[in-house]
Amino acid sequence: MLWRSARWRVAACAAIVFWLLAAGWLSGVLLDFAQPRMYRTPYDQARVGPMSFGPRTAIVMLGGGTEYRDGQLVPKPDVYARIALAAALHAKCAREGGVCRVIVTGGNPQHHASAEADNYVPYLLHAGVPSADLVIENQSLTTWQNARNVAPIVHAENNDTLLLVTSSYQMRRAMLDFRRFDMNPLPAVSSVRLVKRGLLPRVANLDSAETALHELIGIAQFYVYRMIGWF
Repeated sequence: MLWRSARWRVAACAAIVFWLLAAGWLSGVLLDFAQPRMYRTPYDQARVGPMSFGPRTAIVMLGGGTEYRDGQLVPKPDVYARIALAAALHAKCAREGGVCRVIVTGGNPQHHASAEADNYVPYLLHAGVPSADLVIENQSLTTWQNARNVAPIVHAENNDTLLLVTSSYQMRRAMLDFRRFDMNPLPAVSSVRLVKRGLLPRVANLDSAETALHELIGIAQFYVYRMIGWF
């Protein structure tokens, strides 16, 4: 509005950036930064041998939000893969005869009817995780708070194996936060976010770009806060 002589050039540049994001070309680059190659393979597709669980195992499942669908509060789409993987890992651990716990994290940052962790519990029970093996952490509002609130639980139990279940795009930031609290979990990627590149704009690509930017800003925030002593 103020730079009138360049108004059309600014508008053209904005339109080009929007198209690059919506068509997947720029959003794909952003996702590649948020999802480094080491965290880009879903656990069920990873070419690794059978996992050996220690006598005591903790499986931490990070929250990913909730939404209202047909008047009912349900997990957001990416969370279903996290629930399925957490339940599968618990089943494998139980078959090996160890003590297995699933720590479900997620408060209520969206101010919905219930916290994320409380909302996910019925789905985990339906997937076969016994209620006695569930630990609920429903106060955290951020990934950093997830790690901070889970740390006392993990350290008190003195687990031999610690697994962190979340989506690929969140894993890089989550690992930074968990290591900050003296935990070194094994990453278990539940799903990988992909974009579809082409000529036509897609809403899903814009959503992926927003997700990637959120994670990249969170990673930058982590390093800045560590530098000034806030984390």
